[in-house]
Amino acid sequence: MLPSDLKAEQFAGYPPKARELAVAHLGTLRQLPLSFVPSLLREVIDYDFKFPAERSSIDRELATLSSLTPAQLREWFQPFSQLSLSPKLQSLDWINQPGQFVEQLSAYLWTTHQLDAFREAATTYGDRTRTVAASDPAAVRRLGIAVIGQGVESYDGTLFRNLRKHGTYFKRVEPERGVELLLTSVETRAKAHPVPYGHWYIDGGQHAEHSPSLTCVSFQKLEPVRAALLKNIQTEIARPGMGPEELRTHMARLSPSDLGMERGGDEVLARFEVKLFTEGSGTQIFSTTFAQWATREALRRAQPHTLLVRYAPRQRQKPMNELMAVSDSKPELDPLGSLIDADMGAYYQWINQQRLPESEQSSFLVWFEGHNQALVIGPSLPRGTESNTILNLGELLSVAVGRT
Repeated sequence: MLPSDLKAEQFAGYPPKARELAVAHLGTLRQLPLSFVPSLLREVIDYDFKFPAERSSIDRELATLSSLTPAQLREWFQPFSQLSLSPKLQSLDWINQPGQFVEQLSAYLWTTHQLDAFREAATTYGDRTRTVAASDPAAVRRLGIAVIGQGVESYDGTLFRNLRKHGTYFKRVEPERGVELLLTSVETRAKAHPVPYGHWYIDGGQHAEHSPSLTCVSFQKLEPVRAALLKNIQTEIARPGMGPEELRTHMARLSPSDLGMERGGDEVLARFEVKLFTEGSGTQIFSTTFAQWATREALRRAQPHTLLVRYAPRQRQKPMNELMAVSDSKPELDPLGSLIDADMGAYYQWINQQRLPESEQSSFLVWFEGHNQALVIGPSLPRGTESNTILNLGELLSVAVGRT
């Protein structure tokens, strides 16, 4: 089947909002090549469970395509139309299973030496849509915070090495009530600028008490989900013929209910949490990896105005079979190794924040928890410098966002 044969009733299996969106743009979808449409439908089919920023991006993309004339659509998608596809691919149910189609398409393009052409076409298309469908200006400047080194009594090495040239290093920070002051400031921002999924708190351990105005994801809170997934993986690995690709496909199909999560809650956040474990590598086992991946995905998908990430000690390295086993025993923790992980995680957080719109106006703060070292990056702060100013974390955050 080809996109030109699409009919409205074929989207009956889609969730309500996704179905409505697909049918509303049916005329445009019919004009697009098969080598492209499933990639778009892979995003549309999950529309009901996406964050507002993701929905807005899909809306803008479809609105842009629908505004093009047939001649313009042919010109835009000519590189995709020139790709040759096998009859087997055309016979797949790419409407209801677009993700699986895209996986098989990638393999086919690689074996037929067309992957470079597809990548070039996709890059050109992405550049065009970003230029035409720019996002609206944010209501508040973006702020990122990383709290690292929980449980480390002392450290003689150099922290924030990769970030120092971009901001100001503060070496006389007052650490008392630091986490509390940061959370209070973040909650104040959330209440002043209420946006669904606009203000996040990610914790690699047990999250601290916080306002419901924050979207919170916690490693320890999700322990039952992690245990259920690890047990599921062990069961699947034991099946005859189960290989890495088959396991990956199986995990991609898992839903919150498959892992024991209660129905009736925040379905968008629940699916996000499941994907952290089914798509991330090591997120099921190491708290620092979980915090880093959750941070990356929150920035990429939700594009929050505020993101506070607090790292916690992870368990020590063990043989993989032991790490994958579900055990009631308390794992041995590695605070110092976790500090090193988190220091690099904070750097990645800043890099991913810089990829978002209006990054030149954003601010970032990283603090060595319980100690007097912190670094702040902001549009009004000098780069590559040190400061002897004595500030608590609340005051330091005010400096970060430009309130002195």
